[in-house]
Amino acid sequence: MPADVFTAPLKKPAHVGDDWLEPKQTDYTAEDDAIWNDLFARQMGVLPGRAASAFMEGLEKLDLGQGGVPEFGRLSEDLGKLTGWSVVPVPMLIPDHVFFWHLANRRFPAGNFIRTRETFDYIQEPDVFHDVFGHVPMLTDPVYADYMQEYGKAGWKAMRYNRLKALGALYWYTVEFGLMLERGEVRAYGAGILSGPTEAVFAVEGKSPNRIMLNVDRVMRTDYVISDLQPTYFVIESFEDLYRQTVERDFDRLYRSLPPAFTYANSAVIDVDNVIHRGTQEYLLRGGRGSGAAPV
Repeated sequence: MPADVFTAPLKKPAHVGDDWLEPKQTDYTAEDDAIWNDLFARQMGVLPGRAASAFMEGLEKLDLGQGGVPEFGRLSEDLGKLTGWSVVPVPMLIPDHVFFWHLANRRFPAGNFIRTRETFDYIQEPDVFHDVFGHVPMLTDPVYADYMQEYGKAGWKAMRYNRLKALGALYWYTVEFGLMLERGEVRAYGAGILSGPTEAVFAVEGKSPNRIMLNVDRVMRTDYVISDLQPTYFVIESFEDLYRQTVERDFDRLYRSLPPAFTYANSAVIDVDNVIHRGTQEYLLRGGRGSGAAPV
C-alpha cells in the first residue's frame, strides 16, 4: 500500500512472510478431527432446507464430510478445477490489505487452527471450521467465486478513500451473513450463518430480525453486530444479482458521497427498503446474547 494509506498495525508472527501465509497446514490431532466431525454433524442437522442450494452442492463437490479437518492441498486441487480458487493457511486474522490481495488472486485465507471443546459453541476469531466449512463450499459457484475475487480487487480502493468500514459492511451483510431467495423461499449463503446452528435457524425463520432486499448503497451505510445475532439480514435474488449490484457499481463516486461513519442503525428499516419481513426486534430489545434472551 502507498505510505499515505492507513493499515491496521497488526503484529506479524516471525515465522510468516509479507503474505502472512503459514509454511504448511497444521498437523491436526485425533481430537481436532473429532471436533471438526462433531461440528460438521451438528450443522448438517440444521442446514438442509435453510442453506442455499449452491452451498449444499459445494459440500458434495468438495466432499467435506469425509471425516476430519480437510487437507488444504486436496481441497485446493478440487476447488481449482471448479473455479480456479485455492485455500491457504494463515495463523490469525490478517491485515486487510493482505486479505484483499489474496482474494484478488483467488486464494482464500483460512485459519490454521480449530476451536476447542471449551469454545465449541462460539469462537471470536474465525477458525478452520468457520473458514473452510462456512466459506469454501460457496467458492464452487462460478459467479460467487468471481464476486469474491472482485471484492478483493475493490479492497485497496476502499482503503485509499478511507472507506474500509463501508466495504466491510458489504462483506458482513453478503459474504458473512447474506440471505438469498430460492423458489420464493429465503435461504442462507453467508458463512457466519452457515457455520453456526443458532443463527442458521434465526436468520431464516426468526421473527425478530428484519429481512430486506439488498441495496448496496444502503448496506454500506449500515452498522452491524460482531458478537451477536444480526438484527437485520439483506437478501439477494441471485448471485448474478449480487455481482451486478456490486461489480457494476461506480464505487469511486459512491465513496466520495459516503460519510465517515455509518448512517443507519443495524435494526433500522428506512423508506427506500424493499422489506420481505419486518422483524419484531424482540431478541435485540430483550438484550441479546448477554441477557440470555431467546433467539426468537
